[in-house]
Amino acid sequence: MRFLRWAFVFAAAAILSPGAIGAQARKGVARKAANAVAQDTSAAPKQPLSVRVVAYEITARLDPAKHTITASEVLTYHNLTGQPQQTFPFHMYLNAFQPQSTFFNEAARDFPDHAWEPENYGSIRVTRLEVVGAGDLTNQLQFIHPDDDNANDRTVAQVRLPKAIPPGADVQFKIEFEDQMPLVVARTGYIRDFFMVAQWFPKVGVWWKGAWNCHQFHFDTEFFADFGTYDVKLSVPQNEIVGAAGDLVASASNPDGTKTLEYHSEDVHDFSWAASPSFTAVEDSWTGSAGTVQIHMLMSPGNMRSAPRYLQALKGTMTVFDQWIGPYPYDRITVIDPPHGGWDAGGMEYPTLFTADNGWYFPKWILLAEDTVEHEYGHQYFQGMLATNEFEEPWLDEGLNTYLEAKVMNALYGKGTSFVYTIAATGGNDDSRRAFYLSRPDTDPIARLGWLFYDDQAYGAILYGKTTMVLLTLEKIIGEETVRRALHTFFLRYRFTHPTGDDFVKTVEEVSGRDLKWYFDQALYGTAILDYEILDADSEPLDSAKPEAGGAKSKKELYRTYVTVHRKGDFVLPEDIAIKFDDGQTVLEHWDGRDRWVRYQYDRPAALVSAEVDPGNEVWLDRNLFNNSYRVQADTSAQKKLGNFWLFLSEWFAQILAWIT
Repeated sequence: MRFLRWAFVFAAAAILSPGAIGAQARKGVARKAANAVAQDTSAAPKQPLSVRVVAYEITARLDPAKHTITASEVLTYHNLTGQPQQTFPFHMYLNAFQPQSTFFNEAARDFPDHAWEPENYGSIRVTRLEVVGAGDLTNQLQFIHPDDDNANDRTVAQVRLPKAIPPGADVQFKIEFEDQMPLVVARTGYIRDFFMVAQWFPKVGVWWKGAWNCHQFHFDTEFFADFGTYDVKLSVPQNEIVGAAGDLVASASNPDGTKTLEYHSEDVHDFSWAASPSFTAVEDSWTGSAGTVQIHMLMSPGNMRSAPRYLQALKGTMTVFDQWIGPYPYDRITVIDPPHGGWDAGGMEYPTLFTADNGWYFPKWILLAEDTVEHEYGHQYFQGMLATNEFEEPWLDEGLNTYLEAKVMNALYGKGTSFVYTIAATGGNDDSRRAFYLSRPDTDPIARLGWLFYDDQAYGAILYGKTTMVLLTLEKIIGEETVRRALHTFFLRYRFTHPTGDDFVKTVEEVSGRDLKWYFDQALYGTAILDYEILDADSEPLDSAKPEAGGAKSKKELYRTYVTVHRKGDFVLPEDIAIKFDDGQTVLEHWDGRDRWVRYQYDRPAALVSAEVDPGNEVWLDRNLFNNSYRVQADTSAQKKLGNFWLFLSEWFAQILAWIT
């Protein structure tokens, strides 16, 4: 999402009895329903996939000239918390784009040179809030700041009802509000005639772990919401072409030159949409294990050349996810291609809709278009259907999905060529993620509240890069196929239920049959660096050779070889060490890594050629690969290749200069 571009550059029963269902019961019911659907995909359209806690009915009108949206919302909240509820919090995300907001302050901290002009500002203003049966409570709406002491932050508001809503009962909010869309920022807003409308309506918080979970909008956090249904009517000028996260169920022209489009979506936790009169629609479809999915793609001017790349990547990714992780249960997927200059709208996911990204400065041999499509579609699973808490455990979303990004891109485009491929150089997606990890490897643990990371770069390097390295290294411990089965099991077991990091770890341990606390305690909850090195290695001839059986001396000279391996970092991981001799033999040692160093000694009629830690290159968490090996005689083949290539480039450049002058 936010870091995708720069990383490359550097289910419920049909009828529920909610009265006795608490928070944990909700999770269990949803899990059973999801598993039932998985066993009989033909039943998917006939019953809910999720426990539908919320039902939103929104009527909205876009004014492109003023960059505003005037709307009304009817929210029906089903109190499945198991206890009376009197106070309800709401996210007001668009208020993040205001001076002195927490989002604004955190952005200024990390990017002090960024200019925040008034056109960048956005807002959401509730003009009326009525609770059915309780009357107009607009004056009771209060802004709160549960995460910090910033009284100027207005991204969370709450209202206290005159009477509590009993368990199992419904409460209905009628809300009128106005949006001022910002110049596109943080994946929402406008640029020229393009609108990306996301996180644009008052959204109720989630009752989770016995309390309301409704965090402020931070610069480095995303979203968390309950599943439900959305019925949305959008009135826009008749020339607008709209893509939305729902099925278009009706369309009508209005006398005032507008048209009203009606959308319906269910078993999702958000609704987003985009509009522009300049879009070109590309329609296609894909069929997987859960049925046919309609692909609705809206391309911006000048970007049609990217459409085939988007489609190829999307269909390939959908196929791999269907085979590896589980079925995609919705009947559509919408892809929005942002226009030139609107890069900050690119690379973001919403349920059944995502934005692509392919700047003009990224040619075909840099797989940005393909990677963005893969990554954002992957979010339909990790976070879309799992709906993990992105505020508190963002690694469950970004980290798991980025690991799968590396695996899927390698499967589709080849390991070693899934990031960049040219005659001169190639690179894999996993390699690019490793480089991202190395940019800031130890400032924060992976398992950390999203807004508490050292800075924006650390947030990206740790969550995207390090989590990927943790899972790639986990493959060495339990096997690649076991990691994949664990992700498959985790998804099928916990989709539509808001799982936690503990749920993921327990699933991995269950599937692998291993106690992995020692690993996850270091990898997820610690900041220890993993770095092993060959500290020293040498072979020396012994003073005298041992006599043979007849008393004659052996013709083969004996050598005493020693190899010392040093654990430089504090991360403890068992390691393999390959020690090669000049008679063609290799000794493979296995060290538990618990001590600071280990020394191996051999008396053999052969001298040392090389020693290498992790000869299979399976420990992706190792910070420094250059100290992993030692050779008695240097291998200069790479140096010669690089020198020849540089000679070619310099001569070619000289020819160009001569031709120009």
